[in-house]
Amino acid sequence: MAPAIMYVLGVMGSPRRGSNTEILLDATLRGAAECGATTRKILVCEMNIHPCIECYDCAVDGVCSIQDDMSDLYDELVAADHIVLSSPVFFYGLTSQAKALVDRCQALWVRQYMLRIWQPDTASRGGALVSVGATSGAKMFDGVVFTARYFFDAVGVRFAEQLLVRSMEGRAQVNHSPEFIDEAAGMGMRLACK
Repeated sequence: MAPAIMYVLGVMGSPRRGSNTEILLDATLRGAAECGATTRKILVCEMNIHPCIECYDCAVDGVCSIQDDMSDLYDELVAADHIVLSSPVFFYGLTSQAKALVDRCQALWVRQYMLRIWQPDTASRGGALVSVGATSGAKMFDGVVFTARYFFDAVGVRFAEQLLVRSMEGRAQVNHSPEFIDEAAGMGMRLACK
């Protein structure tokens, strides 16, 4: 029997295509693909994902009652061997698009911790964060990292790696800093080449 092919899911949280965030996510997924992984990039800005309305319907059976594009994403998040969350910094946090997806993962948290109907193998599933900020503030990524940590917990992966890039304000500016692109590709390889 052939070994299962590793699946790496990239969540692109930038509202802007061709952004520094997307360039680095693409490099991360390319690195994973070089190790033979199957990859998929989800463009959150092109999806219909409503915010959580805190109705607690998911507490009944672990299923969110809101019917939108998130319904199919739950299966992807559960199936992925590794998940890469990417977002630029907006007011010291994730973009609203990425945060809506994160908040809707309450249903997966409920499956694990309240209903105990899903017990993911977090030792073998890794999460990586890619985030880009326009300024150089020392605490610029604190909110993003904190939210990512809880997102990864909710979707059943351990927080394995992060790439945080400061002072990238211009569109696609990271293309002039190949060291960051190489670092992103290396991160993808480390996730998938295990």
